[in-house]
Amino acid sequence: MLDRIDNLLAELKKQQADSCFISSTANVYYLSGYYTDPHERIIGIILVDQLDPIFLLPKMEEKDAREAGWKHLIVGYYDHENPWHCLQEFLKKQEKQPAVMAIEKNHLTIQRYNELQETFPNVTYTDATEAIQNLRLIKTKKEHDLLRTAAELADFGVKTGVEALKEGVTELEVVATLEHALKKQGIREMSFQTMVLFGPKTASPHGNPDKTKLEKNNLVLFDLGVIYEGYCSDITRTVAFGNITDQQKHIYDTVLGAQERAVEASKAGTAVGELDKIARNYITEQGYGEYFTHRLGHGLGIETHEYPSMHSENTLPIEPGMCFTIEPGIYVPEVGGVRIEDMLFTTNYMPIELTKYPKTLQIIS
Repeated sequence: MLDRIDNLLAELKKQQADSCFISSTANVYYLSGYYTDPHERIIGIILVDQLDPIFLLPKMEEKDAREAGWKHLIVGYYDHENPWHCLQEFLKKQEKQPAVMAIEKNHLTIQRYNELQETFPNVTYTDATEAIQNLRLIKTKKEHDLLRTAAELADFGVKTGVEALKEGVTELEVVATLEHALKKQGIREMSFQTMVLFGPKTASPHGNPDKTKLEKNNLVLFDLGVIYEGYCSDITRTVAFGNITDQQKHIYDTVLGAQERAVEASKAGTAVGELDKIARNYITEQGYGEYFTHRLGHGLGIETHEYPSMHSENTLPIEPGMCFTIEPGIYVPEVGGVRIEDMLFTTNYMPIELTKYPKTLQIIS
């Protein structure tokens, strides 16, 4: 992890920052290799120029952090202690006081920011958000391998869910079946709340599964992902349980066509926003533009939704090593919705689709 820390410090020096405080769970994991949910407690990676990296965390987690691979300094604190005072005293002993500190302005609460200012009253603050999101944007080979395995498990989840479909089964029962199967594969946690929607409910892009029962001639939408060794997957598939209408078939074919066109265009040098426009223009040409109500996709890695946001105004050029989703959708009230989503890994040439569950319309009889 030291190379990531060195790279971050190098980026922050361009902002004249001689230190930084990183406390979001995802970025702490990225820099330390240790994942923890601190709840109300404070955790953070503190980087100060010419000083070994510091991990501020509860005493009870010191051993776990070491076992996860953290080889640098630790400032541990008991629950009755003020962690900021512990950090301040440690730095005084090291005769190190920051002058310009980079922080995650998109993450720190006002309360945490005020506490930080009280601890370091003479420090000027700058933003580390862009620097660290740019580092996380380009994945290493190891990260690619982890994302690929996470994608394979997502494929397995969809396959299991499709096999569980039968007349009268509820959305939540299908969720339970596929998540149980993934637990047996060693998955501890889904990357977000699993979505299984039947019939007209598929027209809600972020619908909630409930006790709705599957009926003949329903569309069924699956949206799910897993966390595998700290990295997330995300896949969406829509299938037909029995016969569907000509309009629903046209909607499906339109979404698939839009997705295929955007995937094909996902090459190095193409602007992110251009992909959204390609998919959106095709859907509009087919008469469903007003029913495509969200962006084309999002970055993916340690978090399910991370930089970049794949919307039409994003001019960021695609680079080799990026991982993002392509997920156009059409949602027509009372008719139903279709979304097809895949994870892509970009190269110097054609993109690699990490999720591979079939996309041709599957009719479950």
